[in-house]
Amino acid sequence: MLDTHVNVWWRTQFVVLAAIWGSSYLFIKVLGRHWPALWVAFGRIALGALTLVVLMALRRERLPSDRRVWLHCAVVALVFNAAPWTLFAYGEQHTSSIVAGLWNATAPIWVLIVTLIAFAEERPTRSRIVGLAVGFIGAVTLLGPWRGLGGGELIGHAACAAAAACYGLAFPYTRRHLAGRPEGGVVLSACQLLCATAILAVFVPLAGLPTGHIGLDGVGSLLALGMLGSGVAFALNHAIVRARGATAASTVGYLIPVFSTVLGAAVLGETLHWNQAVGAVILLAGIAGAQGLVGIRIPALTSALARQTSR
Repeated sequence: MLDTHVNVWWRTQFVVLAAIWGSSYLFIKVLGRHWPALWVAFGRIALGALTLVVLMALRRERLPSDRRVWLHCAVVALVFNAAPWTLFAYGEQHTSSIVAGLWNATAPIWVLIVTLIAFAEERPTRSRIVGLAVGFIGAVTLLGPWRGLGGGELIGHAACAAAAACYGLAFPYTRRHLAGRPEGGVVLSACQLLCATAILAVFVPLAGLPTGHIGLDGVGSLLALGMLGSGVAFALNHAIVRARGATAASTVGYLIPVFSTVLGAAVLGETLHWNQAVGAVILLAGIAGAQGLVGIRIPALTSALARQTSR
């Protein structure tokens, strides 16, 4: 009975986390109309750090004094917050929020690659190799080079892809150095975002000061990105990593594109091209196959791709 309750609880957290992070691409797009990418990332991170510090105070928890914890949090802050969130904000200035959310779905592939390299107990089985290959096909299909990538669109795709690759380093590093710590998820998340705030504070002056009033839509987006997407979400993420491990936590990428695509199309009126939808399906099939969740039949998959391409 207890195990059932625990499973229901972590799965609920998983869906909530996917909804929060999936909607983040909408808010990044809106805030990016007013602020440079560095300021978008810095604003959400600083507000997220403040949110978590307040939550810590309410829970009567303290920041750790162990320097090693801060060092590990600084590394995670760089590859999980400062770098990818700046890259996503920059990428969305050149492409749609739908595309950014779809590229986020490649995170489990990067996580698997790094996990296979970093953890000796993880072996490159046949299903994992085939899954990675299928995932690569899906990524290329999502990119759709035959459609042309002019007007800075290639830069947008590259920035979003690089952001997702950062997560490939972040999840395994969290698993190895932070998941087993006695500190709670809120405390570790607060440490992480405080470090990320300090990192970006060094670089944000390079972007200059934002000018003009960002309006109610910008303020609302900043609050949503900071308090939810950068605050509450990271407490949920640490809890999931502790409960189910880094690989399971990274599969939140399965659901993120659903939320980001629906919101991008419904709220922003963005267009979802056929190759993006098909590429995402192939990509997620590759991830599922690499993780042993489903069996992959390459002939059937290739035929389906050929039928779609011929349309």
